[in-house]
Amino acid sequence: MKLNDIEGSFSSISEDEKVSIDTMAKLYAERIRRNIPQVVFAKKIGMKQPQLAKLEMLDSVPTLATLNRYAKGLGLKLEIDLVSA
Repeated sequence: MKLNDIEGSFSSISEDEKVSIDTMAKLYAERIRRNIPQVVFAKKIGMKQPQLAKLEMLDSVPTLATLNRYAKGLGLKLEIDLVSA
């Protein structure tokens, strides 16, 4: 797959979905930074490892509840903020 292909498919994603994807990417990066193995983290947040792998590979857009569950597993909390459009 080429960068242009990825950019083209990403442009068809809604802004709401982009926020969810960006948040998931940040959470995933934090898990990696902390060197927490996927299998250990999956168990901690009550998921099976293959389920967590699919989530981290963004096979689907994560829900707010899923993002919150992941964040809590890292000892973090999600905050939603309002800003002028």
